[in-house]
Amino acid sequence: MPEATTRERITMRLRESPATATVLSEELSLPRSTVYHDLKHVAQSVSGQDTDEELLVAPPECRNCGFSRFDEPINRPSRCPDCRSESIDEAVFTIR
Repeated sequence: MPEATTRERITMRLRESPATATVLSEELSLPRSTVYHDLKHVAQSVSGQDTDEELLVAPPECRNCGFSRFDEPINRPSRCPDCRSESIDEAVFTIR
């Protein structure tokens, strides 16, 4: 039986429970940049199937001021556009 692709492994993991890109990176032994890249494709694949599933994203949030309206939630922002703080909680992903 063929081994699951990286995107299939990410999809299966997110069906089990929510996770950040860092957690996925550590658990699946992938670079975090690869996880972010593949998450965009996973979102398209899941929504394009004949199921009611979708990739849900709890957006990144600034620990300093609470800002959470980042332009692209499937990304790791370097700093908050409001207060310029670099203390940002990662987005959390899940498939439901």
